[in-house]
Amino acid sequence: MSSGLSVYWVDPTEMRALVGSGNEPLLQAVRYSCEPHLAADDDYFSRQISEGAPTSLAALEAVMRGGPFSTDPHHAFQYGYAYRRLCERLGETLDNSEFMPFRGGWLETVDEGLRAVGVTAVSVAEFGGHGGMPSVIPTHDLPRSGEWSHERCLAALEEYEKGQGADQALAPEIVAAIAIVVGWLRDAASRAGFGVVGFVA
Repeated sequence: MSSGLSVYWVDPTEMRALVGSGNEPLLQAVRYSCEPHLAADDDYFSRQISEGAPTSLAALEAVMRGGPFSTDPHHAFQYGYAYRRLCERLGETLDNSEFMPFRGGWLETVDEGLRAVGVTAVSVAEFGGHGGMPSVIPTHDLPRSGEWSHERCLAALEEYEKGQGADQALAPEIVAAIAIVVGWLRDAASRAGFGVVGFVA
Protein backbone atom coordinates (compact mmCIF):
# COMPACT_ATOMS: atom_id res chain seq x y z
CA MET A 1 0.00 0.00 0.00
CA SER A 2 1.38 3.42 -0.93
CA SER A 3 1.06 6.74 0.87
CA GLY A 4 1.60 10.34 -0.13
CA LEU A 5 3.25 13.32 1.52
CA SER A 6 1.78 16.79 0.94
CA VAL A 7 3.93 19.70 2.10
CA TYR A 8 3.06 23.38 2.60
CA TRP A 9 5.03 26.59 3.10
CA VAL A 10 3.20 28.38 5.90
CA ASP A 11 3.72 30.10 9.23
CA PRO A 12 3.04 27.15 11.58
CA THR A 13 2.28 29.43 14.52
CA GLU A 14 -0.31 31.37 12.54
CA MET A 15 -1.89 28.17 11.25
CA ARG A 16 -2.26 26.77 14.75
CA ALA A 17 -3.77 30.08 15.93
CA LEU A 18 -6.49 29.79 13.30
CA VAL A 19 -7.79 26.57 14.84
CA GLY A 20 -10.68 27.53 17.11
CA SER A 21 -10.27 31.22 16.23
CA GLY A 22 -13.84 31.66 15.05
CA ASN A 23 -12.62 33.80 12.16
CA GLU A 24 -15.88 33.76 10.21
CA PRO A 25 -14.80 35.98 7.28
CA LEU A 26 -11.81 33.72 6.65
CA LEU A 27 -13.95 30.60 7.05
CA GLN A 28 -16.40 31.85 4.45
CA ALA A 29 -13.61 32.85 2.06
CA VAL A 30 -12.05 29.39 2.31
CA ARG A 31 -15.44 27.76 1.97
CA TYR A 32 -16.30 29.56 -1.25
CA SER A 33 -12.87 29.05 -2.80
CA CYS A 34 -12.99 25.33 -1.98
CA GLU A 35 -16.62 24.53 -2.82
CA PRO A 36 -15.87 22.22 -5.77
CA HIS A 37 -13.20 20.39 -3.74
CA LEU A 38 -15.50 20.06 -0.72
CA ALA A 39 -18.18 18.49 -2.92
CA ALA A 40 -15.68 16.13 -4.54
CA ASP A 41 -14.36 15.01 -1.15
CA ASP A 42 -17.89 14.43 0.11
CA ASP A 43 -18.51 12.22 -2.87
CA TYR A 44 -15.28 10.30 -2.21
CA PHE A 45 -16.15 9.82 1.47
CA SER A 46 -19.89 9.30 0.89
CA ARG A 47 -19.95 5.96 2.68
CA GLN A 48 -18.27 7.34 5.80
CA ILE A 49 -20.57 10.38 5.76
CA SER A 50 -23.62 8.13 5.45
CA GLU A 51 -22.35 6.34 8.56
CA GLY A 52 -22.15 9.57 10.57
CA ALA A 53 -18.85 11.22 9.67
CA PRO A 54 -19.07 15.00 9.21
CA THR A 55 -19.14 16.49 5.75
CA SER A 56 -16.02 18.31 4.58
CA LEU A 57 -17.68 21.66 5.23
CA ALA A 58 -18.87 20.66 8.71
CA ALA A 59 -15.34 19.51 9.55
CA LEU A 60 -13.85 22.76 8.27
CA GLU A 61 -16.33 24.77 10.34
CA ALA A 62 -15.54 22.73 13.45
CA VAL A 63 -11.79 23.23 13.02
CA MET A 64 -12.15 26.99 12.58
CA ARG A 65 -14.66 27.33 15.43
CA GLY A 66 -13.00 24.90 17.81
CA GLY A 67 -15.86 22.39 17.66
CA PRO A 68 -18.16 20.67 18.03
CA PHE A 69 -16.25 17.55 17.06
CA SER A 70 -17.55 14.02 16.63
CA THR A 71 -16.49 11.75 19.47
CA ASP A 72 -16.20 8.76 17.12
CA PRO A 73 -12.48 8.25 16.42
CA HIS A 74 -13.31 6.90 12.97
CA HIS A 75 -14.60 10.36 12.02
CA ALA A 76 -11.39 12.15 13.01
CA PHE A 77 -9.92 11.94 9.51
CA GLN A 78 -12.25 14.68 8.29
CA TYR A 79 -10.85 17.20 10.78
CA GLY A 80 -7.28 16.37 9.79
CA TYR A 81 -8.13 16.90 6.12
CA ALA A 82 -9.85 20.18 7.02
CA TYR A 83 -6.66 21.42 8.66
CA ARG A 84 -4.67 20.33 5.61
CA ARG A 85 -7.12 22.28 3.44
CA LEU A 86 -6.42 25.41 5.49
CA CYS A 87 -2.68 24.96 5.03
CA GLU A 88 -3.17 24.45 1.31
CA ARG A 89 -5.39 27.50 0.85
CA LEU A 90 -3.50 29.90 3.11
CA GLY A 91 0.03 28.73 2.33
CA GLU A 92 1.88 27.52 -0.72
CA THR A 93 2.05 23.92 -1.89
CA LEU A 94 5.66 22.73 -2.11
CA ASP A 95 7.19 20.26 -4.55
CA ASN A 96 6.51 16.70 -3.38
CA SER A 97 7.49 14.89 -6.55
CA GLU A 98 9.83 12.50 -4.73
CA PHE A 99 7.21 11.73 -2.07
CA MET A 100 3.99 11.20 -4.01
CA PRO A 101 3.42 8.34 -3.81
CA PHE A 102 5.87 6.52 -1.55
CA ARG A 103 5.99 3.08 -0.03
CA GLY A 104 7.14 1.58 3.26
CA GLY A 105 10.00 3.27 5.04
CA TRP A 106 10.85 5.83 2.35
CA LEU A 107 10.65 8.79 4.73
CA GLU A 108 13.06 7.11 7.14
CA THR A 109 15.36 6.28 4.22
CA VAL A 110 15.46 9.93 3.21
CA ASP A 111 16.22 10.86 6.83
CA GLU A 112 19.21 8.53 6.71
CA GLY A 113 20.39 10.35 3.61
CA LEU A 114 19.93 13.71 5.30
CA ARG A 115 22.00 12.56 8.26
CA ALA A 116 24.67 11.32 5.86
CA VAL A 117 25.07 14.88 4.55
CA GLY A 118 25.03 16.35 8.05
CA VAL A 119 21.38 17.39 8.44
CA THR A 120 19.90 16.48 11.83
CA ALA A 121 17.71 19.49 12.68
CA VAL A 122 14.71 18.18 10.75
CA SER A 123 13.21 14.78 9.97
CA VAL A 124 10.96 13.98 7.04
CA ALA A 125 9.57 11.01 8.97
CA GLU A 126 8.08 13.48 11.47
CA PHE A 127 5.39 14.25 8.92
CA GLY A 128 4.17 10.66 9.20
CA GLY A 129 4.12 10.54 12.98
CA HIS A 130 1.29 10.96 15.46
CA GLY A 131 0.79 14.07 17.56
CA GLY A 132 1.58 16.70 14.94
CA MET A 133 -1.90 18.17 14.64
CA PRO A 134 -2.99 21.12 16.81
CA SER A 135 -4.12 19.58 20.07
CA VAL A 136 -7.78 20.55 19.72
CA ILE A 137 -8.17 18.56 16.47
CA PRO A 138 -9.23 14.94 17.02
CA THR A 139 -6.88 12.38 15.46
CA HIS A 140 -7.01 8.66 14.97
CA ASP A 141 -4.93 7.38 12.05
CA LEU A 142 -4.72 9.28 8.77
CA PRO A 143 -3.92 11.94 7.89
CA ARG A 144 -0.85 12.34 10.06
CA SER A 145 1.01 15.60 10.32
CA GLY A 146 4.18 17.29 11.48
CA GLU A 147 5.77 20.70 11.25
CA TRP A 148 9.19 22.31 11.03
CA SER A 149 9.51 25.74 12.60
CA HIS A 150 11.34 28.56 10.88
CA GLU A 151 14.22 28.18 13.32
CA ARG A 152 14.60 24.47 12.66
CA CYS A 153 14.57 25.06 8.91
CA LEU A 154 17.33 27.67 9.26
CA ALA A 155 19.39 25.28 11.38
CA ALA A 156 18.91 22.42 8.90
CA LEU A 157 19.85 24.61 5.94
CA GLU A 158 23.01 25.71 7.74
CA GLU A 159 23.87 22.07 8.44
CA TYR A 160 23.35 21.18 4.80
CA GLU A 161 25.48 24.03 3.52
CA LYS A 162 28.30 23.12 5.90
CA GLY A 163 28.19 19.53 4.68
CA GLN A 164 28.12 20.33 0.97
CA GLY A 165 30.90 18.67 -0.93
CA ALA A 166 31.08 15.72 1.41
CA ASP A 167 31.82 12.51 -0.44
CA GLN A 168 28.65 10.51 0.17
CA ALA A 169 27.77 7.43 -1.89
CA LEU A 170 24.02 7.96 -1.90
CA ALA A 171 21.57 6.39 -4.33
CA PRO A 172 20.32 8.77 -7.04
CA GLU A 173 16.74 8.66 -5.76
CA ILE A 174 17.90 9.71 -2.28
CA VAL A 175 19.98 12.53 -3.76
CA ALA A 176 16.88 13.70 -5.64
CA ALA A 177 14.74 13.57 -2.49
CA ILE A 178 17.32 15.51 -0.50
CA ALA A 179 17.34 18.19 -3.20
CA ILE A 180 13.56 18.53 -2.80
CA VAL A 181 13.91 18.84 0.98
CA VAL A 182 16.61 21.49 0.64
CA GLY A 183 14.23 23.43 -1.60
CA TRP A 184 11.67 23.38 1.22
CA LEU A 185 14.29 24.66 3.64
CA ARG A 186 15.26 27.50 1.31
CA ASP A 187 11.62 28.49 0.91
CA ALA A 188 11.16 28.52 4.70
CA ALA A 189 14.34 30.57 5.17
CA SER A 190 13.14 33.20 2.71
CA ARG A 191 10.42 34.63 4.97
CA ALA A 192 10.51 35.29 8.70
CA GLY A 193 8.37 32.95 10.74
CA PHE A 194 7.59 30.61 7.88
CA GLY A 195 8.27 26.92 8.10
CA VAL A 196 6.95 23.68 6.67
CA VAL A 197 3.85 21.68 7.56
CA GLY A 198 3.46 18.22 6.05
CA PHE A 199 0.69 15.64 5.93
CA VAL A 200 0.90 11.92 5.20
CA ALA A 201 -2.21 10.16 3.94
